Amino acid sequence: MFDVAFSELLIIAVVALIVIGPQRLPKVARTAGVLLGRLQRYVTSVKADINREIQLDELRKLQAELAESARKLESQVGAGVSGVQRSLDDTAQSLNATAASLSSGVTAAVSAPAAEAVSATPAAAASAASASDIPAASWTAESFAAAFGGAETDPAKAPLAPPVPAAQVANESKV
Repeated sequence: MFDVAFSELLIIAVVALIVIGPQRLPKVARTAGVLLGRLQRYVTSVKADINREIQLDELRKLQAELAESARKLESQVGAGVSGVQRSLDDTAQSLNATAASLSSGVTAAVSAPAAEAVSATPAAAASAASASDIPAASWTAESFAAAFGGAETDPAKAPLAPPVPAAQVANESKV
């Protein structure tokens, strides 16, 4: 720290011995040692505080970088999720369109032979007409399963005509 040679220390000691005197020199040396020890501890404390502040700054920078990385990752995951959601929505729309076209084909196939077979009875003609009144675009897998009374959602395996409510059959039989 200080560039003091041995000869310079010897000159300082001789001057201190002459100025202070031989009786008070040990007390002064002890006091100087205590003060130098305090000074040394203070300097060490200041160095530790500075190092701690430097580490805190580094940690803050690292925390900011990690937060930025987390935000980027969150936005990437959000974009991926929205892409998957769009894909699922497109698939659901195409499945609904396929189900609608199949149900309209099933309804058309049922209504043509049923109309020929039941043209003799007006009640049967009315029930065939009511089956074709169901809009095909409104069929979903859930409504298809509910209409045909089961968990079977494959239109090819379903019955040919949707069930007619009992109240409607009773009203038509009175006609």
